Amino acid sequence: MNFLDPGLWAGRIHSGGWLTGDGGSHDVREPATGLTLGTVGHATPAQVRAAATEAARAQRPWARATPQTRATVLRRAAELFGEHADEISDWLVRESGGTRLKADREIAAARAECLEAAALPTHPAGEVLATNSDRWSFARRRPVGVVSVIAPFNFPLTLAIRSVAPALGLGNSVLLKPDPRTSVSGGVVLQRVFEEAGLPSGGLHLLPGAGDVGEAVVTAPEVRVISFTGSTAAGRRVGEAAARLLKRAHLELGGNNALVVLPGADIELATSAGAFGSFLHQGQICMATGRHLVHRDVYEAYATRLAERADALRVGDPFRQDVQLGPVIDEGQLAGIDAIVAESVRAGARVRAGGRHEGLLYRPTVLTELDATMPAWTQEIFGPVAPILPFDDVDEVADLVNASEYGLAVGILGDVGAAMRLADRVDAGKVHINEQTVGDEAYAPMGGVGASGTGSRFGGATANIEAFTETQWVTVKPEIEHYPF
Repeated sequence: MNFLDPGLWAGRIHSGGWLTGDGGSHDVREPATGLTLGTVGHATPAQVRAAATEAARAQRPWARATPQTRATVLRRAAELFGEHADEISDWLVRESGGTRLKADREIAAARAECLEAAALPTHPAGEVLATNSDRWSFARRRPVGVVSVIAPFNFPLTLAIRSVAPALGLGNSVLLKPDPRTSVSGGVVLQRVFEEAGLPSGGLHLLPGAGDVGEAVVTAPEVRVISFTGSTAAGRRVGEAAARLLKRAHLELGGNNALVVLPGADIELATSAGAFGSFLHQGQICMATGRHLVHRDVYEAYATRLAERADALRVGDPFRQDVQLGPVIDEGQLAGIDAIVAESVRAGARVRAGGRHEGLLYRPTVLTELDATMPAWTQEIFGPVAPILPFDDVDEVADLVNASEYGLAVGILGDVGAAMRLADRVDAGKVHINEQTVGDEAYAPMGGVGASGTGSRFGGATANIEAFTETQWVTVKPEIEHYPF
């Protein structure tokens, strides 16, 4: 039997074992062809509540397990991602519409996240505090208990594992709700990996479903922290619901990220970086380059060369063809991309490349002659579109970068000294000098400000410990204190 044999999970959820999803089922479709690849079961809110109860029960013995026990599970999970990489890659390519390059990056990221999380059980769990009393005073970190992870469709494996692995490593149990469109890559894969890695029953619950399931994994009383990655609109709803219940919500949301090209930048290298930032995975990345700000001295050369690169990129079925772009995820996504481009063109933007599609295959698109009010400039497109705007000086470009409500990633290409001075003036969770805007490592903090989220809550020991533990103050006196009552 294959590791991801549909006979095991078809029509099912996982909560202490593979169970029939009482919420019906959802066909897993291949965007490139429309073929049905399988059927994923949907949970009901009642099944979520039962899962949350079981997760709370299972969490305490898991938290008491030795650091070596928890680390061993996570290291074994990393090995399993490698052992079954070919099968996992096929699902990532076919279900999400991504290329083999993108799938390989996701699997490598999953392995790295598990190995990084394997170090968390032995990370120092607190500190000794000063005190004015005759006692010891400590602050220690303890697991929050039950964590809900809600993951999106675009990088389904990466954006689920980066919360699931550290939450488990720190002694929590997890309710995982993947996007219905990628419930295998972002759900079944993780469940099977941790099942085979030896995670005790009840530590991870796979709960695919629609909005009612999403609401249930937020509101279940046992859940103390929600880790959400997705659109800003959906993130606001999650944050509002969590705030009413006095729960923490870590929100990694949308972006309209700027790539700044300084005067004197190498046009060949800059346009290669710009094409990668805008067109990787069809632009369906929160960190994708959504705005190209190019100094007027090199603006025309940059626009011309970027359009040439866009025209040369191969678009097609990534499972059966050697292509650099696959399909966008579904008709709804395609309609949104097409509407933004069409509206901007009606307002005066010029299409220098692309601007057309065949089915869900949208050509990489370059737009010039924009102004800062057009939708292609102001909105997160989440498609393979590169809008370009010229600037004249550092004051102007700093204002243009910061004019967006989003604050996730900024890339700056060119002279390092000038780039460093600009980096001090931009509002973003990440700044990459002489790199494009798409970048993520298991060892580095990841997150945005403004409409891009609630700050860096993923990546590296510091951010993960902050995200998935609570601080408890503990004092110890050598004998019972005398009180005046």
